[in-house]
Amino acid sequence: MFLTWSFGFSKLTIVAVASGVGHGAAMYGQISTVALVGIEARPVQVEVRITSGKQAFNVVGLPDKAVAESRERVRSALHALGLGLPWTRITANLAPADLPKEGSHFDLPIALAMMVAMEAITPDTVERFAAIGELSLDGSIRAVPGALPAAMGANAMGKGLICPAASGPEAAWAGEEVDLIAAPHLLSLINHFRGMQTLRRPEPNVARETGPRPDLKDIKGQEAAKRVLEVAAAGGHNLLMVGPPGSGKSMLAARLPSILPPLETAEMLEVSMVHSLAGELMGGQLRVDRPFRAPHHSASMPALVGGGSRPKPGEASLAHLGVLFLDELPEFSPQVLDSLRQPLETGEVVIARANHRVAYPARMQLIAAMNPCRCGGGPGHACKRGPRCAADYQARISGPLLDRIDLQIEVPAVSAADLVLPSPAEGSAEVAARVHAARQIQRQRYAMLGPGAPRTNAEASGQVLEAVAMPDAAGVELMQRAATALSLSARGFHRTLRVARTLADLDGLEKVARAHIAEALGYRREMLQQRQVA
Repeated sequence: MFLTWSFGFSKLTIVAVASGVGHGAAMYGQISTVALVGIEARPVQVEVRITSGKQAFNVVGLPDKAVAESRERVRSALHALGLGLPWTRITANLAPADLPKEGSHFDLPIALAMMVAMEAITPDTVERFAAIGELSLDGSIRAVPGALPAAMGANAMGKGLICPAASGPEAAWAGEEVDLIAAPHLLSLINHFRGMQTLRRPEPNVARETGPRPDLKDIKGQEAAKRVLEVAAAGGHNLLMVGPPGSGKSMLAARLPSILPPLETAEMLEVSMVHSLAGELMGGQLRVDRPFRAPHHSASMPALVGGGSRPKPGEASLAHLGVLFLDELPEFSPQVLDSLRQPLETGEVVIARANHRVAYPARMQLIAAMNPCRCGGGPGHACKRGPRCAADYQARISGPLLDRIDLQIEVPAVSAADLVLPSPAEGSAEVAARVHAARQIQRQRYAMLGPGAPRTNAEASGQVLEAVAMPDAAGVELMQRAATALSLSARGFHRTLRVARTLADLDGLEKVARAHIAEALGYRREMLQQRQVA
């Protein structure tokens, strides 16, 4: 049976050998693909066998609903090319069978394995490739999430990757050594295999920032808060701002990305792998700017840390190597907030299910803002419930979560006198230069520790801190007295050392001094509570 297909200026003639199927003969085809478990791409073998028997098309191997529905998409896509499926028994197996298979990216490998079984293409054509892609009913290949981790997984298997054309720029970031074929249509892919059409290798694409960014020059007054924002950016520290409505807390948080250093190449790939799984890379464009996520306080636990019936990365993971801003912190559900305790400590979100375990990176910088009480507070405002209102409101945030926040400051209301002043001379550019210099000092300091070394002071472990952040004699004495007076926990002690180390880096000093310890202690929750009581 000869079939002639036309695609653009190309014309393809193939021979579909179906004789013998009804007489007991069996036809077999296979191709590699991947299953995405977290950011890990695990190898999967797609096998298709066409045998005689009652007409059926079964997909086995622990598929979810989207994979099971691929039968109709594959059938229609092949029919659109003029290649109808034989009226026999077709079985598509996704091995290993005990690994859950999720997503629509199994459409293309099932179709290719089926075409190998029907001898429409030869087995050696696809032997050195893995494939991902969703098929349209007309044979077009749609973009799918996870092209970047899939390309890296295929490279680890020693194979190239066949992917949708729209996902090509994203997959190209896996490296030039990865053989990529990015096809817009199933027929163009077959024409490429037969030498009748050439599909060019896609080029990696970078999304550039367009338009002006918020600048620290926009904020009048709040010099103390700007100083703390600089410290937070320099060391990657978590920050909590407490102040009345309109004091500028959200404005300060929105300007933090403007003083953070851009992502390096390795960091950009880390961030993009998570965003790829979430389907948030538009046109396969990777961003060089650090992510800034600001979920609403009505966010659920799966939305914030990830999960769901089909686990997906949450806001904490989408903010990996960037900023997670939680405005109106006490308005979040206490259970939702406490779910951040592990990611803040380990830099990873682990979602456990009965049949599998998924881990997503979540090394984010938490920036939070809140009013001092439910009434808001501020100049000229007298709360009817007095101190009880503030105590009840702040009690919605657990002590263990607050203990993981290095910097906690009061942001006072801005007066009208501040607003009529001219804009500050120093803006984000000047502060970013100091932050960049401090980050470079930290990178050089920790580079000697080898793979897995911390990037910033906020990531340094207690053992590392004792080697690089122990202060001079006067600083040690102050630290001992403060630990007793403020009842610092072991975590609070180490977090104070981390902030002091960052302050010394901003000053360009190798040794942490007493002044750095004193300033770091002033940003602790225990000191803030004492000031509120006084």
